[in-house]
Amino acid sequence: MPVGRLTVLYDADCPLCVHLRHWLLRQRQLVPLDLVPAGSQEAGRRFPDLDHTSTLREITVVGDRGQVYRGASAWIVCLWALADHRPRAHWLATPAGQPFARMTVLAAAKWREALKGPACEDGHCEAPGPPG
Repeated sequence: MPVGRLTVLYDADCPLCVHLRHWLLRQRQLVPLDLVPAGSQEAGRRFPDLDHTSTLREITVVGDRGQVYRGASAWIVCLWALADHRPRAHWLATPAGQPFARMTVLAAAKWREALKGPACEDGHCEAPGPPG
C-alpha cells in the first residue's frame, strides 16, 4: 500500500531540527508532511503506542499506514517525500548510498549535541525562527 502522508517528529528544542523543519516546509512535497514536535501532547495523541522518549533522541517519521522510520531511514523517507529530492533518496537507499546517509545522520547528531552545550543547560535551546 502506498504511503499517503508522513508525520515527522522533530525536537522543537533543537535549533538544527527547527531549521530543518522550516526547510522541509519550503520544499514541494509529493507526499504531505506533518511536522509535529517530538514528545508533545499532539505526538502522544497521534501515536499512543510509540516510545516518545526515543523520538527526542533521534528523528522519527511515521507513515499513515503505521510505518515507523528512525535515524537515516527517517531522513531518506523525508527526502523521498520531496519532489526535488526523490532521486537522491532513491540513491541513499541503495547499498552505495546507505553509508553516506548514516554518516550524515551521525554528523548531524554530533552537531546537535554540540548545540545543546552550556547555552542549553536547562534542556531548552532557543529555536531560530523561519529563515528569511
